[in-house]
Amino acid sequence: MQPVTAATAARRRAALMRYALVAPAIVIIVGFMVLPLGLMLTYSFLEPGRYGGVVWSYSPEAYIRFFFERDLDDSLVFNLAYVRIFFRSFALAFVTTLVALLIGFPAALYIAMQSPRWRNFLIFLVTVPFWTNLLVRNYAWILILREQGLINEGLLAVGVIEAPIRMIYNNFGITVGLVYSFIPFMVLPIYASLERIDFRLVEAAYDLGANRWQALRRIILPLARPGIYAGCILVFIPCLGAYVTPALLGGGRNLMIGNLIQLQFGASQNWPFGAALAFVLMAIVLLSMLFYLWRFRGRGTGGLGVG
Repeated sequence: MQPVTAATAARRRAALMRYALVAPAIVIIVGFMVLPLGLMLTYSFLEPGRYGGVVWSYSPEAYIRFFFERDLDDSLVFNLAYVRIFFRSFALAFVTTLVALLIGFPAALYIAMQSPRWRNFLIFLVTVPFWTNLLVRNYAWILILREQGLINEGLLAVGVIEAPIRMIYNNFGITVGLVYSFIPFMVLPIYASLERIDFRLVEAAYDLGANRWQALRRIILPLARPGIYAGCILVFIPCLGAYVTPALLGGGRNLMIGNLIQLQFGASQNWPFGAALAFVLMAIVLLSMLFYLWRFRGRGTGGLGVG
């Protein structure tokens, strides 16, 4: 047996040190992500209990139910009800992301062009909504958007409208609430990208004959692209699983995926179907993220670069 040299012992100590530093993160990931996801995956292939819970008997019924329902003679009938809820959720998440981008990019650009003192104050204002509970903020929007709310009463008072406009318990109300809830996640990443831009490049573009639109399109937007992509992801994905805002501002008829999953674990007491819905949603999000990484692979830093 060959003696252990000092260099070998040093490499072993370094390897053990690396493993010791990584071990807490591995324990947290396995304990709080891998095991719960594994349990949910297992539940999705079991049968529902009569009063909640599961019966430990294998059944793919939860995934079949996503597209079909059982007729009186136990035959399968194609049913798009749950697909429509998924489609509505993705549509609302897309619209929310688009509106948040249209509002958040000019706001982030304005903040980035201010002096450092004003930048800090404006960023502080952007983060102020986080100080209030999400439930309270959504109830505030109910008071603003309802038929006897602030907007309708104001428009009626000045004679702009003759009857109240329905702005709540529909997709419009959900979109307003989601935009308000998640727009800071759009502003902050875009601001982080714009803050690093050397605005002398914009001045150089003006000197070369570019107008404001050309400078925005050829200089600012490409350099801000990493922040735009990050902001869109940070808004779109949480919107898909939103629960509080659709429940309060959408009413019972305008379910989103998060509400549907909650109903399965709550009132319906169909845990396997709720777990299956959660995994279908996660699979769609993961496929979208893989497509995104493949689409922008090698473009700049971390696949989010300018080009």
